[in-house]
Amino acid sequence: MSKKTQIGEGAMVEYVTAMIGGQLFGLPISRVQDVFMPERVTRVPLSSREISGVLNLRGRIVTVVDMRARLGLPRDEDGKTAMAVGVDLRGESYGLLIDQIGEVLRLPEDGKEENPVNLDPRMAKLAGGVHRLDGQLMVVLDVDRVLELAPEMMAA
Repeated sequence: MSKKTQIGEGAMVEYVTAMIGGQLFGLPISRVQDVFMPERVTRVPLSSREISGVLNLRGRIVTVVDMRARLGLPRDEDGKTAMAVGVDLRGESYGLLIDQIGEVLRLPEDGKEENPVNLDPRMAKLAGGVHRLDGQLMVVLDVDRVLELAPEMMAA
């Protein structure tokens, strides 16, 4: 079930945009289940620092992934309430902790470029390409890569 639509010459792809550490990211809308304010996150003993904990979201247990930690960025100390983007992978529910949710953008599929060689390596390992917008670079997050947490969790 992909949110690609044919308009005129080429396919369009929709992204939910999010700000993390001042950088604009896009998540394919087909991978986003919901957007929510995480409340009552329970820390999981011995989990990696990238796992903020778990929470109950409408009867589902959701693993909360701190995207700042996942990207190697410092914690946000400005006191703003974080948002979370709900995604699923192989039947498991995850919440990606972000600084701020943005809008839904419809962009041409052929406008997506490979990761530039000068893209921060911490972002490049989680990115599935970039879109150049007016004066801004939107990094497209590859949800599967973001959720490849097993090796780090085993080390904990």
